[in-house]
Amino acid sequence: MEQIGYVDFENKDFEQLVKISHKLWTDFEEQELENLLKETARLKKNKILLAKTTNGVSIGFSIFSIRTDYVEGADKSPTGYLEGIYVEPEYRKEGIAKEFLKIGEEWCKEKGCTQIGSDTWLTNKESREFHKKIGFWEEDELVHFLKNIE
Repeated sequence: MEQIGYVDFENKDFEQLVKISHKLWTDFEEQELENLLKETARLKKNKILLAKTTNGVSIGFSIFSIRTDYVEGADKSPTGYLEGIYVEPEYRKEGIAKEFLKIGEEWCKEKGCTQIGSDTWLTNKESREFHKKIGFWEEDELVHFLKNIE
């Protein structure tokens, strides 16, 4: 089995981060995703982790944040938040996501959090099962509505 290292995001990793992030967030235009990731990396309330092979190729990432706004079901604020997590399919089931979560939870604890939240689309059954497998429970289901006003 290949050795995997876990590192904090650095600017030199940006191109690889965009490339693998687009595999998770496929609905984003590339420029929109780049802008979002630049802003995410800039803010100190966020932590971006990369999983890299021994030859330096990023094969996964996770983004954690500290939220002070309301997090569904949380007992208090601040609350840690798993904003996104992705591992290349050929590296799944090797404990990479669990290691991301372990590192992210420790960071959230250091920031004064006692809980961590996350979300996914109601229809994303694979993500829902993944979250349950790593210790999350479903707190609520929510449908958003929008209406044009003229």
